[in-house]
Amino acid sequence: MKFFIRSFSYIFHPLFMPLVGVLLYFYISPRYFNPEFLYSKVFATVIMTTVIPILSYFMLKNLQLVTSIHLSNVKERRWPLLLQMLFTFILIRLIFDGYEIPELYFFFVGILAASTGAFLIALFKFKASLHMIALSGVLFYIIGLSLHFGKNLLPLIAAFIFACGATATSRLDMRAHTPAELVVGFIVGAVSQFMVYSYWI
Repeated sequence: MKFFIRSFSYIFHPLFMPLVGVLLYFYISPRYFNPEFLYSKVFATVIMTTVIPILSYFMLKNLQLVTSIHLSNVKERRWPLLLQMLFTFILIRLIFDGYEIPELYFFFVGILAASTGAFLIALFKFKASLHMIALSGVLFYIIGLSLHFGKNLLPLIAAFIFACGATATSRLDMRAHTPAELVVGFIVGAVSQFMVYSYWI
């Protein structure tokens, strides 16, 4: 049972959530996209949000700036978050054009805002849950897509609400976070996406 509960922490890892948002957009959007265009955007997202951050972790570990991939020490979160902000900024500037795909452009603007918020919170030695920031960000992005395209996405929204609850339970079971850290993380991710609604919905 513990293995099942803790598996949610790995299935819904923050590294995967930007890619999940991109894939959901292309699946939900009624617009037609050239397959070559679509694959190039997905590939760029994988490289910038998953592959390079993983390689960056090993670089930071070799420099002794982090000791564990779990980043349990709040001080160790600062460099990874700074690098995440940089990689997200590059995606916004070079990959997702605000006129071409405004929905994804502002999704990543929201991610940049959430990363900045998590970094500022870390400066005050508070460890907001990155899992909850990422999950609640995707949840509120799906809600935005539902409003934007006028589609009934309630089953998907319900699935991500369940994922938020299951992942929060997993993080508590692993003693990785306190309830307050989970709540703050959820709020940071949700508010970051909600704040950009007016620009694209």
